[in-house]
Amino acid sequence: MNILVVGGGGREHALAWKLAGEAGGSRVLCAPGNAGIATVARLAEVGAADPEALASLAEREHIDLTVVGPEIPLDRGIADLFFSRGLRIFGPSRAAAQLECSKVFAKAFMARHGIPTARYRVCDRADEARDVIRSGELGLPIVIKADGLAAGKGVVVAPTRDQANAAVSAAMEQRQFGEAGARVVLEECLAGPEVSFFALCDGTRATPLMTAQDHKRVFDNDEGPNTGGMGAFAPSPLADAALEARVMREIVDPVVAGLHEEGHEYRGFLYAGLMLTCDGPKVIEFNVRFGDPEAQVVIPMVADPLAPWLVAAAEGSLPPGRPAFTPERHVGVVLASRGYPGSGPTGLPISGLDEAARLDDVLVFHAGTARRDGEIVTAGGRVLTVVGRGASYEQAIARAYDGVSRIHFEGMHFRRDIGLKALHAQLPTPNAQLPIH
Repeated sequence: MNILVVGGGGREHALAWKLAGEAGGSRVLCAPGNAGIATVARLAEVGAADPEALASLAEREHIDLTVVGPEIPLDRGIADLFFSRGLRIFGPSRAAAQLECSKVFAKAFMARHGIPTARYRVCDRADEARDVIRSGELGLPIVIKADGLAAGKGVVVAPTRDQANAAVSAAMEQRQFGEAGARVVLEECLAGPEVSFFALCDGTRATPLMTAQDHKRVFDNDEGPNTGGMGAFAPSPLADAALEARVMREIVDPVVAGLHEEGHEYRGFLYAGLMLTCDGPKVIEFNVRFGDPEAQVVIPMVADPLAPWLVAAAEGSLPPGRPAFTPERHVGVVLASRGYPGSGPTGLPISGLDEAARLDDVLVFHAGTARRDGEIVTAGGRVLTVVGRGASYEQAIARAYDGVSRIHFEGMHFRRDIGLKALHAQLPTPNAQLPIH
C-alpha cells in the first residue's frame, strides 16, 4: 500500500514510523516531512497547506491512502478536494473540520446537540467582550478564546478583569492572532483535571482509541503561557471503562450523529479535550486530528496494524471492536527552542540523537528539525519529543528523561515535571477543591 502522510511535525513522525513499520510493508511518503521522518519515509517538497499540490502528488505517486496530520489542510478543504478526485483520504471535510477551526461553530454545535460544555458568550467587538467581562456573568477566572486557528496559542485563562481585557485587546484590536482573533468566545473557567480522549470515526459510528493527558503551559507546575503542548502521558489513569462509556454516549456519539444529521460525515480522528468536573466530563475543545504531542505517546501503544483501521474509517466501514493496545505506560517530553511559544533561533546543531535512540524503551520523534550540511539542526519552536515506555508511570518517566539527558542544542528548554500528574491522579468529588485550567 502506498500511503501519503501530510505534515512535518512530531505527530506525523509518529504516524509515519508506525505505518512504515507495519507488517505488509506499506510504502510511506510524507509531505513535507522533517529530518527524522526521512529515516522512515520518502519526503516530498510539498507544503501541508497546499491541497491542490498534495492532490496532484497523490495522483502522481499512485497513493492508496492519504492521512492528514495537521488541521490547516483540513480547514482548507483537502478532504473535499481529494473526494472529488476519487482519492481515498483519512480526514474530515472542511465543514466538519469547523469543530476545531471555529470555536464559535463548535460552541453553537454543542448547544444544538446537547453536548456538555462550559457556559459561553460569542463577541464580535472588543467593547462587547469588555461588557461581558465587566458584568461578571461568566465569573473569574474567565477564558478568552480566539475563534479561528492560532497554533494552539489562542487561549488565555485570565484570573482578573484587567488581564481578561488585555487578552481581548491583544486578540481583537492588536490582532495578535490575525483574523483568527476577529471574534472571540468568552467562557466560564471549568475546574478539574483535563483529559484528552481520542476516537476513530467513519461518518456514522465511532470507536474509542485511547486517552492521554498533556501539559499545555510552557513552565513546570503549569505556569507560563499556553503552548501547542510541552509533553504528554498515556493512558490517563483517570479514564476507566465507566468514564469511557459516558464520554462515548454523551459526547463522541452525539458529535458523529449530529454532523451526519447536518449533512457532514465525519471520517477521521476526533480529539475531545475534556475537563472532568464534579458534574461529569465537559468539552473544552475539539480537535479534528490526532493531538500533538499526544500522538507521540498514543501511537506507539497501538499493537494492531493501524493502516487497515484508517482505510476502513476513510471508506465509512469501521469493523466492530477496536484496535488492540499494549499495556505499557508512555511518557513524552517535548524539547523546545529558546523563546517558545514565541519566536526563537533556528538552525542550531542537535547532538546526542543517536545515543538517546539506542536506549531501551526510548523513542525520539522529530518535530522542528532539518538536515543541513550533513547534520540535524533545529527548525522550529518544538524540536523533538522524547518518549519513554515502561510497566509503570515512574519507569516511563525515568526512561524519557534519561533520553532527554543525552540530547543537547543551544537554548534547549523542557519541562521537568511531565508525567507527575499520573502519580497523583484523583477524580473530582462534589466538595473537592479542584485545580482551575
